[in-house]
Amino acid sequence: MELYSERLYLLYALCLADSGQLKTVEDAPRSDMLEAATFLACLVTVNAIKHLGRTPHDEIDDTEALSVYQAFAMLVFVYLILPLQQEGEVPDIPTGAVMIGRSLFAELPPESLAECLESGDRKFQLIGNAKHEHWMAFREDMDKAVIAFVITGTDDDAPFDKEELIPVFSTMLNQLCEAFEN
Repeated sequence: MELYSERLYLLYALCLADSGQLKTVEDAPRSDMLEAATFLACLVTVNAIKHLGRTPHDEIDDTEALSVYQAFAMLVFVYLILPLQQEGEVPDIPTGAVMIGRSLFAELPPESLAECLESGDRKFQLIGNAKHEHWMAFREDMDKAVIAFVITGTDDDAPFDKEELIPVFSTMLNQLCEAFEN
């Protein structure tokens, strides 16, 4: 595989097949990178949330917690799509944010979803613009974890499996939860 977009699409198809949504990888619909990246960002986020023993459904009335999940998913999404710029493809980040929010919080009424998206975006912007060494290291670690997820999910010779990265993502999500609780 030469192009990052091919690797990202393969990971998307493999994850769809793993989840039972496809019989084989070859059955994957040829979708755009926005759909692939939002699906993968949601998948990583939901698995990280579950690994922490939480569910968005249990926290449906806690907009603050949900907005942290939204911000986390957006971080994963952005690090998934950044390499696409080298191929001349730039998925729409605001549309991705809405797609992620609708996927993660499908049972929220529209006004609560809008509040969650807005609060999550503020958190995402704070993390992305922070100059403090802790946040800079956090962003670097997130970038490494996301790229490792893509590589391990698409390379048969990878030294570990993509599922082994879920505890890493869970730890990072927990750090965000703690940071925004204070």
